[in-house]
Amino acid sequence: MTSLTENRPPTRIRPSTIVVVAVIVLLHLIGWGVLVLLVIPAGIPLGGGGGTLVTLGIGFTAYALGVRHAFDADHIAAIDNTTRRLAERGRPAHTVGFWFSLGHSTVVVVLCILLTFGITAIGTSLADDSSALRTWTGVIGPTVSGVFLLVIAAINIASLRRRHGHAGGPVLRMLGPFEKAVDRPSRMYLVGLLFGLGFDTATEIGLLALAGTATLVAVPWWATLTLPILFAAGMSAFDTTQGALMRRAYTWRAGHRNIGEVYAIAMTGLSVVAAVLIAVVQLADVLVANLGFGGPFPWLASVGIDDLGFVLTGVLLITWATVALVARGARTRAG
Repeated sequence: MTSLTENRPPTRIRPSTIVVVAVIVLLHLIGWGVLVLLVIPAGIPLGGGGGTLVTLGIGFTAYALGVRHAFDADHIAAIDNTTRRLAERGRPAHTVGFWFSLGHSTVVVVLCILLTFGITAIGTSLADDSSALRTWTGVIGPTVSGVFLLVIAAINIASLRRRHGHAGGPVLRMLGPFEKAVDRPSRMYLVGLLFGLGFDTATEIGLLALAGTATLVAVPWWATLTLPILFAAGMSAFDTTQGALMRRAYTWRAGHRNIGEVYAIAMTGLSVVAAVLIAVVQLADVLVANLGFGGPFPWLASVGIDDLGFVLTGVLLITWATVALVARGARTRAG
């Protein structure tokens, strides 16, 4: 099997990369273009009142919520671990973050469309923590996220063992269908869609609140939809960037076998530990909230992972940079 340190990133720009960049640019042009060139000149009050600065501030808020959502811990772990698995197999992995964010954004955009066209029951159900919609989505989203992260972590551990001469074993054979189901970046669209069904994070609720406020003052539907588009633009830009950076990290060539092995183990270990931690917290929260589990589960559910995404991104990049410097020093001494 080709190791991570033996893969060189392609020097030419892939057609899929051009398409992804074009879609992200288009989202930005539509979102900001409609807001600045149509909504603001027409005096349409997206924020329920106020002037140009208020409307522009609402647009920036929607965009910032998307950017913040891209750094949620489950996003980082899902994109990172999937990118590592595809890169380790020599498959294209540079658009994993884009497809994941596109699937996740679809849920938010559809909800905003329903709110925009007056289906107020959606807004009422989202605002009520005890509603059937919030209850079921509060189970589906975190459960899918937690199970996916545990499975992808197990596959990455098994792959690392195989690289060191260990047999795959029955566990890896059981995970075979999953590997086939998510064997290319575009398959992450469905994963992102399922992750988005939870829509219980502050960023998503915040965006839906903005959209709901806009619909109360008879804002045209096309003006209201600039908010989810800006949200999707911010999230897709940063999720795609994260995925591309991780793909570069996992296909980086250390130039020294021992350093390369340490690097592969360190990067994989960090990714797996983060994925397992996030999954355990999410699943514990579901068990406590819906089935009343006691013992260590309430404590596990209370572990804060809100800002873990920023920490994980920083640690992964620092690890990559540190090993790169060590490898450069080793090559200099050898030369």
